[in-house]
Amino acid sequence: MAIVVLVGTLDTKGLEYGWLRERLLRRGVDVLVVDAGVAGEPRVPADIPRAEVARAAGVDLERLRAEGDRGAAVTAMARGATETVLRLREEGRLDGVLAIGGSGGTSIATRAMRALPLGVPKVMVSSMASGDVSPYVGSTDITMMYSVVDIAGVNSVLAPILANAADAVAGMARGFATASRAVRPADLGAAGRPLVAASMAGVTTPGVDAARERMTGLGYEVLVFHTSGTGGRTLEALAGQRLFAGVLDLTLSELADDLCGGILTAGPDRLLSAGRHGIPQVVSPGALDMVKFGPLDTVPARMRDRHVHVHNPSITVVRTTEGECAELGRRVAAKLRAATGPTAVCLPLRGLSTLGEPGGPYHDPVADEALFGAVRDGLRGSAVEVVEVDTHINDPSFGRAASDLLHRMIAAGVREAGGA
Repeated sequence: MAIVVLVGTLDTKGLEYGWLRERLLRRGVDVLVVDAGVAGEPRVPADIPRAEVARAAGVDLERLRAEGDRGAAVTAMARGATETVLRLREEGRLDGVLAIGGSGGTSIATRAMRALPLGVPKVMVSSMASGDVSPYVGSTDITMMYSVVDIAGVNSVLAPILANAADAVAGMARGFATASRAVRPADLGAAGRPLVAASMAGVTTPGVDAARERMTGLGYEVLVFHTSGTGGRTLEALAGQRLFAGVLDLTLSELADDLCGGILTAGPDRLLSAGRHGIPQVVSPGALDMVKFGPLDTVPARMRDRHVHVHNPSITVVRTTEGECAELGRRVAAKLRAATGPTAVCLPLRGLSTLGEPGGPYHDPVADEALFGAVRDGLRGSAVEVVEVDTHINDPSFGRAASDLLHRMIAAGVREAGGA
């Protein structure tokens, strides 16, 4: 029978967790309740009591209570809850996780959820879910539901929301528990075709689609990540787990947002993880000809005299300057020089996006050459291969060339491993 683990603070949300437990049992799943509370006494029994959770974090519960530091307590119990759910998963006693809470409970439970593999069902009902949930979700597959009202008693508004959450996770857990190993998302890379990550934006879609089709034909499964900030962070996180046989990083627009204050940055660690872990990678400076902002009226005044293009009602893009392109080229080169595995950069000499193709509003050979020149200079004397392709990034021949290059790198590594 599938097992759903409830992670929560039973001193403040005990009655609600008791309600969820009964709902889940009626839906035909077993339930394990993990108490991550500290301050008051639990209002319902726990299968894994708070003292055990504290020990998993390497702290003493009574000392934690005596110190009276709520922030430290939340941090410690989040760490303990994480260790607990990982142990339960390892023991085969976790097929899904459900939690409810406000800011503290959400922080505790989602930290534990983020540690679980992709595909393990994770549902969080939170009063924080109507705002920015990126700190809670991170680069994982957590499902968040807004509680609408605060979680303070099972009332006529909250009851159907909790019921939906319980029913959803029960169905997910049953499906996950009965799925064959070969098709479980949590076991990606364990069997079947090698996985390749590819980065893509709307303005590089034709080229990346051609690359994806080529890689698929060569026997790979391609996972495409939208360079929306979250997409780049997810690609980096999964590369850090060594999930990929190779990375086809053809769209680096998040680096431009990071440099110029755009809204879709993936942070300073973008374009580092594959190199750190020795994963073969082929990189292209796709979409570095633009910075992304929100609606038109959010574009900073200092940039409104540039080439401004309304991509859609929610996204406005601004053309990067020659100086910005040169700095972006230096940053790309510095990141790639640090790579420990096979690395190449493909330069599409005739344009970096649909807007930057010849005749397009962002076609600027001078700015593009500043980018290319900085990449060449920064990689001179390094082990990184620089390949110049006399076409724009969305020509199908470019995507195929980048794919063939990555395939050769991966195949060479496989041959070397076999020879060893």
